[in-house]
Amino acid sequence: MTLSDFSEIYSKHSSFTDLKEKLQQENFQPLLLKGLQASSKSIFASALMKVTDLSHLFILTDKEKAAYFQNDLKELLPGKDILFFPSSYKRSVLKEDVSKPDSGSIILRTEVLDKVRKNKSYIIVSYPEALFEKVTDRENLKKNTLDLVKGEEVPIDFIKEMLAEYGFEKVDFVFEPGQFAVRGSIVDIFSFSNDYPYRIDFFDEEIESIRSFDTVTQLSKAKFEKVSVVPDIHERIDNKNKVSFFKFMSDKTTVWSDDFAFFFDKLKHIPETENYNKLISYAETSDLFSNLKTLEFAEKSYFKTEQIFLFDTIKHVQLNKNFEQFAKQLIQYKKDGFENYIFSVNDAQIERLKDILNSEEIINAVGKEDAKNYLQNGFSHINGILNEGFTDLNLKINCYTEHQIYGRYHKFVLRGASYYKNKETLTLKEINSLQAGDFVVHSDHGIGRFGGLQTVDVGGKLQEAVRLVYKDNDILLVNIHNLHKISKYKGKEGKQPKIYKLGSTAWQTIKKKTKSRVKDIARELIALYAKRKQEKGFAFAPDSYLQYALESSFIFEDTPDQRKSTDAVKQDMESEIPMDRLVCGDVGFGKTEIAVRAAFKAVADNKQVAILVPTTVLTLQHFKTFASRLKDLPCSVDYLSR
Repeated sequence: MTLSDFSEIYSKHSSFTDLKEKLQQENFQPLLLKGLQASSKSIFASALMKVTDLSHLFILTDKEKAAYFQNDLKELLPGKDILFFPSSYKRSVLKEDVSKPDSGSIILRTEVLDKVRKNKSYIIVSYPEALFEKVTDRENLKKNTLDLVKGEEVPIDFIKEMLAEYGFEKVDFVFEPGQFAVRGSIVDIFSFSNDYPYRIDFFDEEIESIRSFDTVTQLSKAKFEKVSVVPDIHERIDNKNKVSFFKFMSDKTTVWSDDFAFFFDKLKHIPETENYNKLISYAETSDLFSNLKTLEFAEKSYFKTEQIFLFDTIKHVQLNKNFEQFAKQLIQYKKDGFENYIFSVNDAQIERLKDILNSEEIINAVGKEDAKNYLQNGFSHINGILNEGFTDLNLKINCYTEHQIYGRYHKFVLRGASYYKNKETLTLKEINSLQAGDFVVHSDHGIGRFGGLQTVDVGGKLQEAVRLVYKDNDILLVNIHNLHKISKYKGKEGKQPKIYKLGSTAWQTIKKKTKSRVKDIARELIALYAKRKQEKGFAFAPDSYLQYALESSFIFEDTPDQRKSTDAVKQDMESEIPMDRLVCGDVGFGKTEIAVRAAFKAVADNKQVAILVPTTVLTLQHFKTFASRLKDLPCSVDYLSR
């Protein structure tokens, strides 16, 4: 069962039908949803939004709660676009020393404004500081938006003029919002309202196709009939043309909050900083709210309510790997007629949990009879993850999250400035920033010099190409679609590389010799590994209960690479063939945790483990890490250093 399916359980709640009818009314007085705790709030809200096609704004008390709530809704409503509306700044806008706006947040804010302008219904999650900032009004947003439609005739020069007027930067290759590039009949534009740039292909002056594309691979992501190009409206629009977001959004939007009293109290006491005039006022906001539909999920309402809907839910506390207590809870709830559910996206953790509940230690602790009757099918697995577990006494459901059982830190995921920037994107930046005369390597022709960009006529269409200069001033023009063949030369500092002549066999000869040497090394390795295959080593036993306990006590969720590496290492250890494996990864990627698990697996099979590190500092550091991770297990850890 998925989380989306699970949320339909709340359609059976006694308050569901009445609330659905209230939401569909043109106007209603404020409503209070009393008694909803933890993630029951997001589940109930998602169940209502499934059966109503309305606009919703959720206001949580801070950014962290808003982010977790948005993540919950994304899991519960996979078919809907759940928008997050952040503050323009990383620090609170109410502080004195607010730094410059965060580019990732500007993109998210612009995306929300554009979608609110174009759509009749939407779902937005936000928090006070973000909503205190004024936004551009609809009229100015429309004036600063360039709508492009497939089949429409638009001169490329007109688009260039508009983009320049909007403050877009003309570059050779786009790699971040606010840039555009023109190559013959193709125009690339990176709007502030979309995750990927648009590629507009023209036939004469007619827009032949519109598609988004990946800045790294240059491959198409999606096709569009119509797109809107929006500049950085945060910087372009004067404060006099900005309004409250509550005025910008539709007046038919339903506003939810977990604490309206907190929101209005914070708004009423905004300090007079340099940003004061850029923020909304308490008086105007109170007037706007008098005409809005509001729902509050709290114990006490800020507004005079028309109706109170009562719920009976209990928020779960962290179990922190107390599996005995967890097993007793499952049994008791089963006896009381409840259904137990566990939310997790990790099937391996669910299997590990079942093994722990079926272990001898747990069976002896809870009693064989109860273990047999209630633990063998003690819970149902829901594929998905929510922020917090809860128990609903009305619906008789008891919901756990995997991270609360294991005592792990569950982090929310938000798109930001790094969303569209990755390591590969630097390749485009690198090529874009190359200076004439810089050494580059072409995979087919060898080392040459970068000669800039040149416009060439290809089949009657003008296109830009990279100009490479080789020995005797031979010129090679490389089409932009073959950029993957070019890389910046990296060699010894101060040593000039050899420039090759186009058409000569020198580069191909070097490549051929290199391939031959690689083949020789490969033959030696194959012979070595064939010999190792014939040797017999010690085969470690499969994972024990203690191994499960160690791995489940890791406070973070394993990354896919960590899971893959851990499984591979343990598989090697359980094989009779001598182990020879390298675990390679960047700093902070979780290599030490894999070593901890492998070391303990060896210790659990009556072996001793020696770990060699290159420095005295690392000796103490790894000792502390291993000692901390293994402190509750029957294993001694010490270190030896000079």
